[in-house]
Amino acid sequence: MTSKEILAELKTMGSESVKKIFLRHGAKEPFYGVKVGDMKKIVKKVKMNHALALELFDSGISDAMYLAGLIADDKKMTKKDLNNWVKKANWYMLSEFTVPWVAAGSPFGHELALEWIASKDEKIASSGWVTYSCLFPLKPDAELDLKEIKSLVDRIQKDIHKAPNRVKYTMNNFVISVGGYLPSLSDYAIAAAKKIGKVEINLGDTSCQVPFAPDYIEKMKQRGMLGKKRKTVKC
Repeated sequence: MTSKEILAELKTMGSESVKKIFLRHGAKEPFYGVKVGDMKKIVKKVKMNHALALELFDSGISDAMYLAGLIADDKKMTKKDLNNWVKKANWYMLSEFTVPWVAAGSPFGHELALEWIASKDEKIASSGWVTYSCLFPLKPDAELDLKEIKSLVDRIQKDIHKAPNRVKYTMNNFVISVGGYLPSLSDYAIAAAKKIGKVEINLGDTSCQVPFAPDYIEKMKQRGMLGKKRKTVKC
């Protein structure tokens, strides 16, 4: 399939009801309102196709941009590609899912995570926190800088309540990811999360709730997910 054919198929898959849901979550036009499950029907057809992924992301149509992340070959992404993607990601389904998933699987995940975290742009900074979080289930603990991760948890404990809205959300999830995926730092993350307390975040006109980090980490333990590694974070 060509990118033009995929865009045409995505258009037929869109629905007004899904568009309304996405709009409440902050989606930006243009987009069709395609369910992720329906996008995966296209993924089965094209499989991994890096050139096609780059074309789809550059279309500027949110559904196609999300699909691009699912078919991208992360290992082939350049820093230029990833910086282009993070700048074009105009709402959190892209900035906190698509871009971090691909960045974390690329050769530049750690490097760009730190660069993006330091950004004053809310969407880019949130991408940075999620990208770093995605490294925990993807990489062996021996390849992670645990000292640096502890310092980031300390930084979150100090700064989270005065951070921009979506940065607060991704910082909170970072602490959860540390506690859930890194057994040696689980108690450290829980202690920090308890000191942080409840995090107030505006999630718009949605029924979504902000997870309380200590409880969420405990649930991960109960489900046998503590320290469990994954081949991919994409879904």
